[in-house]
Amino acid sequence: MSSAKPLPADDADLVRSLGVPTNGTVYDLSSGWWRHMPTFDGYPRFEVVTYNSPQGQRVERRFPFSEDASNDVGFGYVSELVSGSLHTGTHIDALCHVTCGSEDEWHGSASSTAELGNYGATRGDASELAPIIGRGVLLDVPGALGLEVLPPHFAIGEEHLRRAAEAAGITIAASDIVLVRTGQMKFWPDIAKITENSGGSGVALDGARWLLSHGVRYVGADTMSFEVRPSEVEGNPLPVHLLLLQQHGVHIMEWVDCEELAADGVAEFLFIGLPLTIRGGTGSPLRPIAVV
Repeated sequence: MSSAKPLPADDADLVRSLGVPTNGTVYDLSSGWWRHMPTFDGYPRFEVVTYNSPQGQRVERRFPFSEDASNDVGFGYVSELVSGSLHTGTHIDALCHVTCGSEDEWHGSASSTAELGNYGATRGDASELAPIIGRGVLLDVPGALGLEVLPPHFAIGEEHLRRAAEAAGITIAASDIVLVRTGQMKFWPDIAKITENSGGSGVALDGARWLLSHGVRYVGADTMSFEVRPSEVEGNPLPVHLLLLQQHGVHIMEWVDCEELAADGVAEFLFIGLPLTIRGGTGSPLRPIAVV
């Protein structure tokens, strides 16, 4: 008789999810990153600037072209300086990203007055983001409704998510990683076309509650803000963010490209995403993949 102990629930879920792929096809779900790419209003522009070049090293007589260096082969190197928001392109929100109340509290009752310093959050930051590996599920809402893309400001409710799951023949289980497609990435990175054809479409509050009722671990969408905009809740500009991230600690991924998955009719897959554990960060760029 085997003496092996049962795996903890999380470990058992991981092992089961590793058995999801059947043919080894890999889908890249990321947006890509480049200088001055589209980003959320109010965020700094994404910049990539050459910081060191062989020409500059020669002119300024710096390593490896300094006077005392031996460099007969003409070795040089190029490096860069990157700046911008950690919420640029495909990314995941850390717990400290959204706050609520007069004390500006994020998940876990952490107040910005006590936990936010000059160099970022000291608790609930991106350094606490774990590797994301598990069963992924795609809910293709426009596909289930017979559309290529959802119209502007379409509120995705429980009914639409349930219909997408039924159309795909899948059941959402606890610990799943659920991606919701609106079709907006069909026009990426043309923000004008996204705005005209589907801008503001996203998950409504009752849809978010439905996802929570299934015990999902992570959620994501192919939109800038995950949730429908403008808000349908008076006095609450981003109610879905507050419900999922601030109240329940469910991490949100945005600008996740679901187009190839939808085109190939893929609804279940192994999801892998490795956040950058940046201390003090409110989120992380993410290059997620789906393996089927």
